[in-house]
Amino acid sequence: MKKIVNITFRDAGKVNKYLCDGFDLTIGDMVMAESIMGLDLGHVVEEPYELADELLPDDILPITRMADEKEIERYSLKQEKEQEAYDRCLSLIEKNQLDMNLIDAQFSFDGKKVVFFFTSDNRVDFRELVKDLVASFRARIELRQIGSRDQAKLVGGVGICGRELCCCTFLEHFAPVTLRMARDQNLSLNPSKLNGACGRLMCCLQFEKDAYADAHRRMPKTGKKVRTPDGVGIVNDINLIKETVQVKFTKDDVSELVTYAWSAIASLNSEVGCDACKCPNDVEGCDSCPMKANHKREKGGRDNNISDNVHKSDNVE
Repeated sequence: MKKIVNITFRDAGKVNKYLCDGFDLTIGDMVMAESIMGLDLGHVVEEPYELADELLPDDILPITRMADEKEIERYSLKQEKEQEAYDRCLSLIEKNQLDMNLIDAQFSFDGKKVVFFFTSDNRVDFRELVKDLVASFRARIELRQIGSRDQAKLVGGVGICGRELCCCTFLEHFAPVTLRMARDQNLSLNPSKLNGACGRLMCCLQFEKDAYADAHRRMPKTGKKVRTPDGVGIVNDINLIKETVQVKFTKDDVSELVTYAWSAIASLNSEVGCDACKCPNDVEGCDSCPMKANHKREKGGRDNNISDNVHKSDNVE
């Protein structure tokens, strides 16, 4: 077991794991550690905890030391310089009439490197801009184009749920999100309701994907026949969250809708199938079943169509 601490080098930045054996740390402490920008000052964002050796990343590093007063003061000056660099770069972009949206500017702790983050819909020729920036800061300049999700993570904001954006709080990596996830959750395919602050599909669609997939496997599909204590009916609607089934009964041209908890009628439907031989719908059926061809189509063709839709689904822009 090793003692681990999570630290971040920027507000709403990526959370990084470091070894902290021999250090007594609490949330908010400032420490010095190696980052992709070199030795940098980071903030502890979570109480230290123990982690098994086999779960440790291969490239995990220990924190170097606690930050002293001079380094904390230097960190404050670095933040001021980053704001000045942002303003200066913004004016140079306007001067060179470049089609790019500047997002952030970051200095390395030693001040020898400056990274500017921007977004753009097109390729940008920023060679003249780099020359002007080098002349202004006398440091190594790097211009890095990022996507809309990374932009939201850097800028921050509040989601439609009323909470701070997930990417700014706990998400370390962006997982793929597709329209299929929204369909599986019976959500309206309305971009204004499915897209987050970044203009892409909301990351939270990924969180409950496995739970909805499990519910879809266990519950019947709309239009299927099911047995209930009141007789056999047709599934009119399902609620995946409550796991309830709305069943439609038709008698003498009069329809009635009754809602059942699936757990209450699941045992009655383990062998419900076609009317010809009562064989299950999810298998091919017995050899004497006149609906055997339909069972095969249900077994193979429909699943293939679903697979095709998965590959074709894409984010809503």
